[in-house]
This record gives sequence, C-alpha cells and structure tokens, in this order.
Amino acid sequence: MLDSLTGFAVIGVAIFVGWILGRIDLLGEHAKPVLARLTFFVLSPFLLFVVLAQADVRMLFSALLPVSAIAAVAVMVTHALIARWMWRRSTGEWVIGALSAGQVNSNNIGIPLSLYLLGSAAFPAPVILLQLLVFTPVTLAILDAVTAGRTTFWRTVARTATNPIVVGSVLGTLVSASGITLPPIVIEPMTLIANACVPVLLISYGISLYGQRVLGSAGRRRDIVLATFLKLVAMPAVAWAVAEFVFALPPADVLVVVVLAALPTAQNVFNYSQRYDVGESISRDTVLLTTIGCVPVLLLVTVLLG
Repeated sequence: MLDSLTGFAVIGVAIFVGWILGRIDLLGEHAKPVLARLTFFVLSPFLLFVVLAQADVRMLFSALLPVSAIAAVAVMVTHALIARWMWRRSTGEWVIGALSAGQVNSNNIGIPLSLYLLGSAAFPAPVILLQLLVFTPVTLAILDAVTAGRTTFWRTVARTATNPIVVGSVLGTLVSASGITLPPIVIEPMTLIANACVPVLLISYGISLYGQRVLGSAGRRRDIVLATFLKLVAMPAVAWAVAEFVFALPPADVLVVVVLAALPTAQNVFNYSQRYDVGESISRDTVLLTTIGCVPVLLLVTVLLG
C-alpha cells in the first residue's frame, strides 16, 4: 500500500516546487503563459506520441476501451447538461467543466499507479487513446471555435487536424498499429523531450496555485463540487456497473476499469483552460481536489475489488 502512494508523492513534490517558484516570483509574470504554450505546442505532442507509439495495440483496443468510454461520456454529459441548462454557463466553461468531470489523468498518475496497484503500466493505454483521439479533437474544436469567434466548418476541421496534440496522438497510434519499431536514433531524442512534459506541466500547475484559494472563485464553486463528485464517485460507480453487468468482464478487468475511472482529473484539462483562457478556476480546483480525494477512493476500490 505504501508503494501505491509513490506516484502521488512524486506529483506532489513537483507541484510544491512550482508553488514555491510562484511564491518567490522566480520566473516572472509571464511564466504561466510561456510554460502553458511550451507544454501545449511542444512537450505534450512528443509525450503522447512516445506513449502511444510504444503501447501494445492489443491493449489499445481491448474490452477496457468501451467500458471506459461509457463511464466517461456519462459523467461528462451529466455535467454539461447541468452547467449549460441549469446554470447557464458559457460554452467554454461547460466544456472545461465536463472535461474536469470525465477526463482522467491516465498518463503521469495513471501509468505509475497502474504499475503499483495493478501490476502493469499498460492498462491506461486504452484510456489514453480514447481521450486523445476522441475527446481531445472534439473539445479542442469547440474551444477553437468559441475563442476564434466566427469560423467555418472546414476551418474548424483544419485547426483540429493541425492541432499539435491531435497530430502527436494520431501519429503515435499509427506507429503502434503498424507494428513499426522505431530505431533508437529516432525514439531516444523524442523520449528526451517527452520526459520534460510532466514535470513542466506540474510545475506550471503549482505556480498557478500560488495566491489562490480552493473553491475561492465566487459563482463557480458548484461547478467544481459537481465535477469532483462525478469524477471520484459517479464515474467509478458507472464503470463498475457497466463492466460487471453489461460486459460481464472478469474480476481482474473490473478492478482495472474501476481504478482507471477513479483516477483524478487530468492536468491537461488545466492546460487547455490556460491555453484558451476559459474556466481556469474550474479545472484548477477540480484537479487539486480530485488528486487529493482519489487517494482514499483508490485504496477503497482496491480493498473491495482487489
């Protein structure tokens, strides 16, 4: 059980370092936008390409994929409907809120926790594929259209197709599906750049926390609370019900999908909200609350289903 907390300890230290940098203002007033652009346009595409290119294609398209998709879509649609029709949130805000409720941290938390809790780092691969090839293009297309003002369908398609995160994900999946093994002279430099993504993203997130209070954004507390509840309680429950009663998966696979569903909100959601300057308080607070709250949830899941 102590080993299972290692992933959280690593992430917590990186975020704390970022908070210190923000407190002493070491990187100046432009640190957040510069780090956000570096992560979005350079580091994330390399990381996603490397992860997906080296993933087992059989794992990418396993039975875990539809269960994870149903659980994620269920909570995202729930948050979107409530935020849009009951609370009258703007398009950008309900998109970020929905992502905060349903997009899991399948990479920098999911991979180490999958290794420690489930015995293999490959289990998050289907979720990574789902999020990057389905959720990300759709949501980035919406955010592009909202922030760019008037736009056409084909312009939106072009912007989405040339989005660096989408490009990196698609290319990585194609390499995995084709069975190509990239030579070290190609993959090693890409891995070097990819390895910088997670620490830079976490440090950037830590910088953004300085001077902020959790649930301190007036008028958006209920968005954050709803997203946190859906992420930590509803999504694992839906994943368990679908895996157990719809797909009748074996107990080991049920445990896998529930653990994946209980992972905290992805820091990429915060990166998107920074990039498009919308819903930043919603994503930031939800990431923090779910990262803390998922520790007892994951431990409970492993005790009940392990």
